[in-house]
Amino acid sequence: MSNTPDDGDLVQPEGKLPVPDDVADAVRTLLRWAGDDPDREGLIDTPARVARAWKEYARGYGEDPAVHLSRTFDEVGGYDEIVLLKDIPFQSHCEHHMAPIIGKAAIAYLPRNRVVGISKLARVLHGFARRLQVQERLTAQVADCIWEHLQPKGVAVVIEASHACMTARGVNTPGVMMTTSRMMGTFREDERSRREVLALMGY
Repeated sequence: MSNTPDDGDLVQPEGKLPVPDDVADAVRTLLRWAGDDPDREGLIDTPARVARAWKEYARGYGEDPAVHLSRTFDEVGGYDEIVLLKDIPFQSHCEHHMAPIIGKAAIAYLPRNRVVGISKLARVLHGFARRLQVQERLTAQVADCIWEHLQPKGVAVVIEASHACMTARGVNTPGVMMTTSRMMGTFREDERSRREVLALMGY
């Protein structure tokens, strides 16, 4: 059996993810309330597609982002400078309107005596982003997770994102980016270290 996604649906090895009747009915109710006919041809399969899409958008609820930081490396050749991963793209959804949040993040830490595979920083971000979020909490969760599980000398996280709840509705102001940051340890306590990491991030 092919595992190739059909029309963007999330496909499991055994086939399409089953959609409970009450979930599909909820989407039909929303379509009807929005002013359309959920029984017309173009919308017949929409409830199942939306349900599977949301299961994928929110798959972070089934993950523990800290798991990605469980394997570390002690042999770093005496390296004790900043480790930085920047321009990490991510997508999330705001918990107030369930509208997309699309942005990028810069994550840095100052190792104490161990480092982690660089891709794991992106995995931590994605694990928290794939939930209903507010940007401030997402920023704090990523930083706190790295601080707790790597126990570095410092952590810095900066996130820039566009929020569809602001750009596509409400004040309808496209092109606006929101920036949040969290500094911990050395990057919070030492101004020179904070300036250095922000300069490396491009701020």
